[in-house]
Amino acid sequence: MEQGITFQSKNKIFQSMNEHLLLDEKPSGYFESLNASKIYTEYPFTTLGRLRETQQSPIHHPEGNVWNHTMLVIDEAAKVKSKSSDSRAFMWAALLHDIGKPDTTRIRKGKITSYEHDKLGAKMSKEFLEQFKSNVENNVDDKFIEKVAALVRWHMQILFVVKSLPFADINRMKEQAPVCDIALLGLCDRLGRTGANREEEEENIRIFLEKTQNVCKVNQ
Repeated sequence: MEQGITFQSKNKIFQSMNEHLLLDEKPSGYFESLNASKIYTEYPFTTLGRLRETQQSPIHHPEGNVWNHTMLVIDEAAKVKSKSSDSRAFMWAALLHDIGKPDTTRIRKGKITSYEHDKLGAKMSKEFLEQFKSNVENNVDDKFIEKVAALVRWHMQILFVVKSLPFADINRMKEQAPVCDIALLGLCDRLGRTGANREEEEENIRIFLEKTQNVCKVNQ
């Protein structure tokens, strides 16, 4: 037992989350409904609960905190999950893609930043999913965990590659994750913002795929 939540209930919650991520047209409705309970104050779901407490740049994220952004992203991801190579890993990556932000968010020169939240997020997504390996009904194994963590790790590469920033690492990204899945998740990430410009974001994906020499169908 961890902070009052039993092993059995922890796994039931995970299974329910998994089901809603895969089957709901807008999974955000289910995850928002859990706010009325104490689920997000119980380990390991505190990883998700902290997203609500983490603010983002109002310029880049007018929708507000990381939780609001994440809810928009999983709804976008639900629309295109069938285009990914692994719908389940893709949806969990969409949910966990910014879990590194609470521990990396800082105010630097008056701006809210979250440098390297992708790297920390990959580590934290592994730690989160490891909590559910022992129950066979969860269908969580090392291969699944690595898939999710890799998508979380590389979800920022679209920005880095498009802008030719020194953080871009195309070769290593290709070794660890399907580029088409990264492009798809990246598009959902960019569209998961209030007032997102679809045409502009799709053009960024086109440039990213051109630079990585990949042909993928990511448009909705």
